[in-house]
Amino acid sequence: MKLQPDRSSVPTLTGHGPGWVAVDGARIAHSVIVLSHGEPVAWAGPRFEDLGPLHFEQLAALDVEVLIFGSGSRIRFPRLAWLAPLAARRIGLETMDTAAACRTYNILAQEGRRVAAALLVEPPQS
Repeated sequence: MKLQPDRSSVPTLTGHGPGWVAVDGARIAHSVIVLSHGEPVAWAGPRFEDLGPLHFEQLAALDVEVLIFGSGSRIRFPRLAWLAPLAARRIGLETMDTAAACRTYNILAQEGRRVAAALLVEPPQS
């Protein structure tokens, strides 16, 4: 699906599909962290099953007020214990599927919020 945001000075998710997302028109075929105030960063672990506490510690180190977690093709919630570093830094977390996370990130980034989207980009199903 192609997304058409207004002109913006923040990185914008401009599309998504099975096995990819696009940031400012550039396709990315791996899990990624998109920041409203910086460059996209590769995020280890293409599958939800590969995630663990260290992944969320990495996210807690980001300078954001809200984190959008895109859990792949369907909504899946991280274990509560993994979220302790986010809570300690008072970072809000919203969990949704990756497609919804792309749309939500764009809205919050356009509002000028310090937001990040941690997106699981799963390989396409064959």
